[in-house]
Amino acid sequence: MDDLPYQPVKYDPKEFLRKEMENEEFRRECEALEPKYALIRELLEARKNSGMTQEAVASKIGTTKSAISRLEGGSQHSPSIATLRKYAEAVGCELVIRLEPKKKPADA
Repeated sequence: MDDLPYQPVKYDPKEFLRKEMENEEFRRECEALEPKYALIRELLEARKNSGMTQEAVASKIGTTKSAISRLEGGSQHSPSIATLRKYAEAVGCELVIRLEPKKKPADA
């Protein structure tokens, strides 16, 4: 086995995603997950801008680092408005929630 040459497998995640997005079912599933990932991006960006660690946010809110990690990781648990409000306050932000009209499909 020592004489087998090293042959790394090329993997381009952007190219993979581009190809997969051509699949209608895959694209629908990705689009369905967008709100969840938008929330995660917002949480991470707010904490980054605050300069705080997960431990610091947890201490300020009165919870554990692992709870903040689960919140920022998008676990199966859906956070309450109260939790999101506490998180926002801890990182120096204001929680804003809004509903936007759905966009009409381009072919409609």
